[in-house]
Amino acid sequence: MHYHACMQSSAHAPSVRDAAPADERHPFLTGLGERVRMLRARRGLTRKSLALAADISERHLANLELGIGNASILILLQLAQALQCPLAELLGDVTTSSPDWLLLRELLEPRDEPTLRRVRAAVTELLGTERGRAGARPRAAAARSPRVALIGLRGAGKSTLGALLAADLGYPFIELSAEIEKQAGGSVAEIQALYGAAAYRRHERRALEAVLQAHPRAVIATPGGLVSDAGSFGLLLSQCTTVWLQADPEDHMQRVVDQGDMRPIAASRQALQDLKSILAARAAFYAQAEFRLDTSALPERAAFTALRDMVRAALSHPAPPTRRKRALP
Repeated sequence: MHYHACMQSSAHAPSVRDAAPADERHPFLTGLGERVRMLRARRGLTRKSLALAADISERHLANLELGIGNASILILLQLAQALQCPLAELLGDVTTSSPDWLLLRELLEPRDEPTLRRVRAAVTELLGTERGRAGARPRAAAARSPRVALIGLRGAGKSTLGALLAADLGYPFIELSAEIEKQAGGSVAEIQALYGAAAYRRHERRALEAVLQAHPRAVIATPGGLVSDAGSFGLLLSQCTTVWLQADPEDHMQRVVDQGDMRPIAASRQALQDLKSILAARAAFYAQAEFRLDTSALPERAAFTALRDMVRAALSHPAPPTRRKRALP
C-alpha cells in the first residue's frame, strides 16, 4: 500500500473531548489505543479510512486511540476485522507481541493436532538441546534461495536498485505491484478503493504465490505494506533471500517527490510525520529480513555496488571476471 494514499492532516481530524491526564487513564485503555494506532500505521490507513471500514465514527476511533474511549467488545471486533488482525492483537495477547510471534501463529494456526504435536516435540527438543549444549556449534546455514526479495517503504530504491541487481545477476526482475495489477485487472489504488484492503491483500498473496511458483531465480521488488500480512510475509521470508532497503524518512519523501509524484506533499502538511509513524510501526517487521542496506546519503551507483556485493556474497555468486584490455601492438 502506498503510504502517500494513506495520509491525512491532523487538522482535518474530528475534534475529541479533552483527554484526561495520562496518570488518570486506565493502563489497559491507554495500551489499547497505542496498539490501534500502531496497527493502523503498519497498514498505512488513515483514521478516516479505518473508521469507514470498521463502520464506526471517526470521533469514536480518535477517542479510542487516545486511551479515553471505552469501546464495547463488538466495536473491537469490528476494528479487528477492518485491520485484518486477530482480536488478541488488539487486546495485547503475548502471541501477537512481536513479528516472530505473529509469524509463528500464522504457521501454526491452520495445522491439525497431529502436526502441532510434532512441532511441539521438535521445538521441545531444539530448546532442550540449546539449554543442554550451550557451547555447541550452531547448525550450518541452509543454502539461501536465489530469489532475492527487496523490502522496505516506497522511495528506498527497490525498483531502481532491483532492476540493476537483476541485470547484474542475470535474473528476471519482477515488480510485485505490477503482478498484482495484472491479476486484478486494475491499479493498486483502484483495487483498494473499489474492493478494500482485504481484497487487495488476497490479490497480493496470489500474485506472490504465482511469482514464486514461476521463478526459481529472480529479484523481486515488493510493496511496502506486504509485511502487514503475516501469511504473505512469512511466505516471502521462507522462499526468498530478503534484503531490507532502509532510508531516512526525509529521503523516502524526497525520492517520491523527485519521481514527479507530489501527492505526499499535497495530501497533508503532516505527511512526513505520517510517514515516520508508518515506518516505526513496520520497522520490526522489515528487520526480519536476512540483510539490510541503508541507502540514505548514498549515490545510486554506490548503493548498487553495496547491494550487489552483499547479495553475491550471500548467494556465493561470484562476480564475473573483469576483462583485461588487450595491449596495443
